Amino acid sequence: MSISMIGIDYSRASVDIRAQFSFTKKNAVTALEHLKQECGILGGVLLSTCNRMELWASTQEDWQGSLYDFLCREKEKEPEAYRQYFVERTEEEAVEHLFYLTSGLKSQILAEDQIITQVKDALALSRDIYCTDNVLEVLFRKAVTGAKRVKTEVTFSRGNSSVIHQAIEKLHEQGYELAGKTCMVIGNGEMGKVTAMALREAGADVTVTVRQYRSGMVTIPPGCNRINYGERLAFLPKCDLAVSATASPNYTLTKELLEQAGLTRDLILIDLAVPRDMEPEIAQLPQVTLYDIDSFKIDASSPVLQESMEKAGGILREEIADFYNWYQGRELIPRIQEIKADAVEDFNLRIMKILRKTPMEEQDREELLKAMDTAAAKVVNKMIFGLRDFLEPKEFISCVEGLERLYEE
Repeated sequence: MSISMIGIDYSRASVDIRAQFSFTKKNAVTALEHLKQECGILGGVLLSTCNRMELWASTQEDWQGSLYDFLCREKEKEPEAYRQYFVERTEEEAVEHLFYLTSGLKSQILAEDQIITQVKDALALSRDIYCTDNVLEVLFRKAVTGAKRVKTEVTFSRGNSSVIHQAIEKLHEQGYELAGKTCMVIGNGEMGKVTAMALREAGADVTVTVRQYRSGMVTIPPGCNRINYGERLAFLPKCDLAVSATASPNYTLTKELLEQAGLTRDLILIDLAVPRDMEPEIAQLPQVTLYDIDSFKIDASSPVLQESMEKAGGILREEIADFYNWYQGRELIPRIQEIKADAVEDFNLRIMKILRKTPMEEQDREELLKAMDTAAAKVVNKMIFGLRDFLEPKEFISCVEGLERLYEE
């Protein structure tokens, strides 16, 4: 069994390239079901966020397929046109990448909060449609455990909870203060709610758009106003800043719509969606400053951040080692069970010679033998798994092989 992954992210591809390989939840389900049908694939997990898309697979050792070719078939893309944007990893490199990724140490906004939930959700989706397997299940769960430890035990002095916090900080550095400004957030999903709350905390007057057919079924962040999505263009001239963060396949704002809106003041627009919510040509309008999700990055080279990164790395190395203790030992479990059964049987044969000569009731003899079976099994377990904990993997495997030979016929 092997672990493989392929990914595209903000460090190698622009938002428009990433959008070509982004997946909605529905698309992800279809892709995973197709992946599971591939010969040699044992399980898969698909992670698709604004900043990255990653496809994970556990495969048979002799699998000769290509995750990249699979993605291009799913997205109906010409393979040669996009290969340069992808990174493929296997085994140890893939495992380490997932642990660091889940902890936010590979995020555009260092140590951001949302990635842990996104990784958990990706695993849950695969599990719900029976497309994961025990290797990916344990790998992803342990990566989440490591990420929670990092979040609890390490302080990142400039780690922000989301990209909108970084956007607000960047605007602040440019001398733009949100206090008292009129802001609109297009979209009331997870990202939209985080954005609305962050803008409110910065002192802005915030209005959130809600799709009219859902207006009676959703809540908006405390302190915010609401309007129907169809009213966004009429409200836009009143705004100093607008953010769009939806999962819509179509633009929520275009250059033509903004020209028709009749802007009366300078307007800052922030597009946090992948694929884009705002038409790039909007940036040509003289009154508009347009940012997309790739506009906000953090310099991770400061000594303080490096110290935090090293501490986080130490935690993750411990968690990775714990995963490998399980991963490398999982195939030995049936063999260990056989050794234990053989050892207990050997013990019974030897002890029965003594028990037969010992005067006692037959029922007492049977109960004593049953108790000794249990005790012997526990002793063998303790010895074998104790060896596992104190020996290098190769040495432990050699010990198991040696014990197996003891009981070969």
